[in-house]
Amino acid sequence: MPLSVEEIRSNYLRVQEEIQHTALKCGRKPEEIRIVVVSKSQPLKVVESAINAGIRSFGENYPEEAMEKIHAFRDVEGIEWHMIGHLQSRKAKLVSAYFDWMHSLDSLRIAEKLERLLAEQNRFLKVLLEFNVGGEVSKYGWLASDPDYWSELIPEIDQIQQFPHLQICGLMTMPPLTATLQEAQGYFRKLRQMRDFLQERLPKLKLTELSMGTSADFPAAIMEGATIVRIGQAILGPRDYSKD
Repeated sequence: MPLSVEEIRSNYLRVQEEIQHTALKCGRKPEEIRIVVVSKSQPLKVVESAINAGIRSFGENYPEEAMEKIHAFRDVEGIEWHMIGHLQSRKAKLVSAYFDWMHSLDSLRIAEKLERLLAEQNRFLKVLLEFNVGGEVSKYGWLASDPDYWSELIPEIDQIQQFPHLQICGLMTMPPLTATLQEAQGYFRKLRQMRDFLQERLPKLKLTELSMGTSADFPAAIMEGATIVRIGQAILGPRDYSKD
């Protein structure tokens, strides 16, 4: 059974309390950390309940699936839609037209496609650069597992920062699914170090955001500097895996 408005609100408040506790514990300000509620594979009814519970930031993996939700709630004030999954080139038009954020910009090719579309639409898109800090061959993102090769990534990132319709706001990563909490924290630390490296080499960038941490490991991400955590099941309950 889908969770009620009251259950979702209670879960959301509990996650907020854990974020506050973790942030204060490591000397951070809780207000620096935002929650994007992952609504992928959740039905319209659950998203409606989340909206009625006061939630306004939603993360989706699949643009076509997200369209039904975006259109259904287009008149709700203050909603932000975040693209958090890998973007196929043929779906770029949907993201450029309907999303406010893209957490998963993972190649120069996709950046070029988005820039062309955004220019045509006279829109701007906030983006996060996705880095594969775990070195998994199955993962998307710029390979950043070995700091000795980080310098080789600079030319492409520099090209992307020239695109006027893409606003680079920070970085994103997803640690290996098999990682322990301690290992995940190490991957989050590496992304923070990657951010500091890029900020030093490309000072015109304003890399204020680190999108990392999910229902399973967000406290570890907060300890390493996360400013956006992507929380799904801990707030909305189980989702329909048959849609993945």
